[in-house]
Amino acid sequence: MRQGEFLDPRLVEVYDAESPWGRDDDFFVAILAATPAARVLDLGCGTGRLALGLTAAGHTVTGVDPARASLDAARAKPGASAVCWIEGSSSVVRGLAFDAAVVTSHAAQFVVDDDEWAGVLDDLHGALEAGGVLTFDTRDPSARKWEDWNPVDSLRRITLPDGAVVTAWTEVTDVRDGWVSFTHTYEFPDGDELHSTATLRFRTEDELRRSLAVAGFSVDVIFGGWAREPVGAGDGELLVVACNRETV
Repeated sequence: MRQGEFLDPRLVEVYDAESPWGRDDDFFVAILAATPAARVLDLGCGTGRLALGLTAAGHTVTGVDPARASLDAARAKPGASAVCWIEGSSSVVRGLAFDAAVVTSHAAQFVVDDDEWAGVLDDLHGALEAGGVLTFDTRDPSARKWEDWNPVDSLRRITLPDGAVVTAWTEVTDVRDGWVSFTHTYEFPDGDELHSTATLRFRTEDELRRSLAVAGFSVDVIFGGWAREPVGAGDGELLVVACNRETV
């Protein structure tokens, strides 16, 4: 199944178990701390980990995601009633207003087509108040992280809430022109083997800056790691903090 870890309820449970709170969440909470009690859009909110954390930090959060199974998992979590959950893509935020927007867990990389990416940025620009903050993460292509996505280096065992252990690994199937395709394989204790395929877009720092400028954003800073290291000296990330340019 394509992007099965977001769409298949069984794989959504695995994804959620494999994705606890981490340094990335701390980073985004800290970035938004400069805008207290903000109206925050979490685009690509998935199973709601960060949306719930931002709510706990005092923000008013709207979580948007196209995957119903992921949203169902988010809605079932403690405190979920405090978040406005919306099923859909970036287009559903047209006409809404936010002080800040986050696109995390490398969700920006799932937007592989340049015209589609431009449309997402246009939707975000339109939904953000003048001076509103946009922050998101994407992997730095120069770090070539996909080279670690092989059955040996990516092998992991994931413990589900009921104690069952799922064995998983990843294998790259194609690399070309900044597009990387891969397959996740999941082996369940009952013998079932499920697969999830996807393609990610690895945009360079220059490509990101150009696309943001065209969409009406000013880039404040791009970090290379979760401890706010410079690009090329951190975790192989491009952590973007930009703002909606005020218009006259």
